[in-house]
Amino acid sequence: MREVVIKNFPAAPGIPANHDLYVKNIDDVYVTDAYHSLSIERYRVTPELIAKVSSGEWNAKENEEDRKQRDAMAARGYYQAFLSVKESIRAVLQGKSAGIQADMDHSKWYRELFDPSVTAGILKASDLAGYRNHQVYIGNSKHVPLSVDAMRDAIPILFEMLEEEPEGSVRAVLGHFIFVFIHPYMDGNGRIGRFLMNAMLASGGYPWTVIPVERRDEFMQALEKASVDQDIAPFAAFVGYLVNEGMKGKAVAVLPA
Repeated sequence: MREVVIKNFPAAPGIPANHDLYVKNIDDVYVTDAYHSLSIERYRVTPELIAKVSSGEWNAKENEEDRKQRDAMAARGYYQAFLSVKESIRAVLQGKSAGIQADMDHSKWYRELFDPSVTAGILKASDLAGYRNHQVYIGNSKHVPLSVDAMRDAIPILFEMLEEEPEGSVRAVLGHFIFVFIHPYMDGNGRIGRFLMNAMLASGGYPWTVIPVERRDEFMQALEKASVDQDIAPFAAFVGYLVNEGMKGKAVAVLPA
């Protein structure tokens, strides 16, 4: 699979000398990223809502209406997780192993993603401890995620692979694909998978890459092809195209007018 990924990707730029500028570029694309990533998961969000919850104006502890807003809670959780992912990326830029860093940090990304639901009393903090304890299924997919026992065996192997893999492109594509193939959580696997993809892209100096909601069907079909037929080429080509466009300064994913 790795050779297919490399074939479909531009050469890695390498870790940038200016880490602050790289992180600033991530911040600059945040609203676009959150809008598309949440919309892919069928949340009804707007750029204005995303900006509101990231500015601190949304408060589930004190505002009853905010507490009731499922979409706003998802947006707030996405923002908190995004901040955590940025810290992981900073560590990678400073020379930490991308695989080891993601292994240490992905559970925190997950907790942050659903922390607003804990604050609102919808979930208990203990609900976010560890991986799932039950079988999960994916709607409209022939792929059945791994059993609980197989999942617990597979997750360490995934992060060992990410640690040992020398190519950032391969870490990004296979990291995303294998993570969602395993589906270690009851919810949030897609968002965490895309965060993982971008953390691994950073390890090669590639830009943060947004999956456009307008191309959701193509994205899902490519993952399905990889999961069911073990054919990674469509997914590698899909992500490789978006990364290549980003490296040329062309934004494929944009905010609605």
